[in-house]
Amino acid sequence: MDADGLTFTAATTAEERVAKRIGLRTVRIGLRGAAGLPDGDLVSFGLAGALADELRVGDVLDATRVVDAAGTTLWEGAGLGVRGAKPGTVLGSDVLVHDAAERRRLREASGADAVDMESGVLARSGRLAGVVRAISDGIDSDVEGVDATIRDDGRTDVAGLLRWVARKRGNAIRSMRDAVRALSALQKALA
Repeated sequence: MDADGLTFTAATTAEERVAKRIGLRTVRIGLRGAAGLPDGDLVSFGLAGALADELRVGDVLDATRVVDAAGTTLWEGAGLGVRGAKPGTVLGSDVLVHDAAERRRLREASGADAVDMESGVLARSGRLAGVVRAISDGIDSDVEGVDATIRDDGRTDVAGLLRWVARKRGNAIRSMRDAVRALSALQKALA
C-alpha cells in the first residue's frame, strides 16, 4: 500500500494511536467527523461493525465502496491494496448500530458488509481516497451503550465507560477485548 499523500482519519484516540504507531499521517476527526475534516486525500481508518455473517472480529476490510442506508453509492474506488485485507462495501451510518436485528436489516437494505460512522461523512466530502476498517463487533455482538464511552471529539468518556462496564459487564468486557483484537489486526495489516 502506498500511503504517500494520504491522510488517515481516525474517529477515536485508540484508532489514532494505532495509525501513528504504524507511521501514517493521521488526524483524529471524532465521531461522524465532529472535529472537522483536514484538507487533502483522506482514508477512513479504524473500527467497524460487521453486517455480513461471514465477517469475524479482526477481519480487515479494504473497501471498494461506501453506501448509505438505502444502498446508494457515495464513493467507489479500487481499494488501497492492503495486504491480507478483504474487499467490501461499508455503510456510512449516522448512528452506532447496536443489535443483530438492525444489522441484518441494514445488510438487506444496503448490501453493505460492514458499518461505521465516518466513511459516509468522508465520502460526502468528495476527498475520500480509501477505507481501511477492522471488524470490532460481529453481527451478533451486543454493543448497546458503547456510544456513551466516546466523546464526539473521539476521546474516551471515562465516566461513561465505567457506567457501561457496570451495566453491561460481560458484553462490555467482550467488546473491549474484541476492539483490542481488531486494532491489533489493523496494525498488523498496515505495518
